[in-house]
Amino acid sequence: MKTCLPSQLRRRAVLLGLAALGTSSALPARAADDYPARTIKIVVPYAPGGSTDVVARLLADKLALSLKQAVVVENKPGANGMIGAEMVARAAPDGYTLFFPAGSVLGLTPLLYKANYDPVKSFAPIGMVASWSLLLVANASLPTPTLKDFVELVHSGKRPVNFAAGTSGYSLMCEQLKLHINAPQLLNVPYNGSGPQLQSVVSGQTDVMIDTFNSVQMIRNGKLRALGIFSEKRSPTLPDVPTMKEQGIDMVTKGYAALLAPANTPPAIVQRLQTEMAKVVALPEVRDQFARVDYEPVGSTSKELAAAIQDDIARYRKMVKDTGFKINP
Repeated sequence: MKTCLPSQLRRRAVLLGLAALGTSSALPARAADDYPARTIKIVVPYAPGGSTDVVARLLADKLALSLKQAVVVENKPGANGMIGAEMVARAAPDGYTLFFPAGSVLGLTPLLYKANYDPVKSFAPIGMVASWSLLLVANASLPTPTLKDFVELVHSGKRPVNFAAGTSGYSLMCEQLKLHINAPQLLNVPYNGSGPQLQSVVSGQTDVMIDTFNSVQMIRNGKLRALGIFSEKRSPTLPDVPTMKEQGIDMVTKGYAALLAPANTPPAIVQRLQTEMAKVVALPEVRDQFARVDYEPVGSTSKELAAAIQDDIARYRKMVKDTGFKINP
């Protein structure tokens, strides 16, 4: 039997280590070359039917064509987006489980809850897909044709007035609105997503909500009434609806939806997804569908999304401080 000297053993160990390192370094490259080889899952942290879910499904359909592989949407509502976020944060960083939240899940939720994910460290940003303006919307039977009428009703005490909030971001905006109109009695009612929130206001279970232009058709059909837009200027989609600023309430904000992967996903896969996402957002039919509900197509880079998340964290931190907003235990 041949005996190896210590120096030979050390040399063999070094060679084996280098070989292993070379193999492991090649794995991400090979994975990126073969990507995607199976179904991709996009996790939406809300119930079906809301604005983010609508955009996610449109994106999934077009990515499936572009990537020549099935892309499915899986709704994981609950805990203001934490259930879906934590699921993706724990997923394998291989590009087959992606995350599609609104900005508040990244910028606000970790400020309010003990979340088991970090909005910066737990994810690899791919890109912002779309942004949108927001509306203050009332049930059509509420006797408040204008924002002024609504404020007067709240102050009158003739009846309780409640606000449906499908996300923590909408809850925070409700608290801002209460400060602006000096109406602490406006009741904030939480829901698991903007879809259930919308159903609540349409059915008359609650009175008002902040929503995207996803509800525009119901406004046109008379099932809902828009009281104001949280933007700098009026929208061509609803040109007769004044901005909140026009009506004396200085509240301007926009929402957005973005695509992310688990942290440590190979950069080549992240770049592939960003490129394909941007191509989808640039398609005329996608831009047309966005325009119908006043969504602005973005298709940003990964770095631009990373900067937006950092900006959102700072903005939400200030809003929470200004309003004293806290989650009920």
